[in-house]
Amino acid sequence: METTTPATPSKFKVWMKRIGFWGFIFFLLKGLAWLAVGYWFVK
Repeated sequence: METTTPATPSKFKVWMKRIGFWGFIFFLLKGLAWLAVGYWFVK
């Protein structure tokens, strides 16, 4: 288990970059999936 000490800025930046990338990919795919569902439903 990790300690509760605040993360260093460099570690924080690396963490944010990793989460940001995967978060972007996740929400992009989720949005495309909902658009496909909406398109299929209307059609």
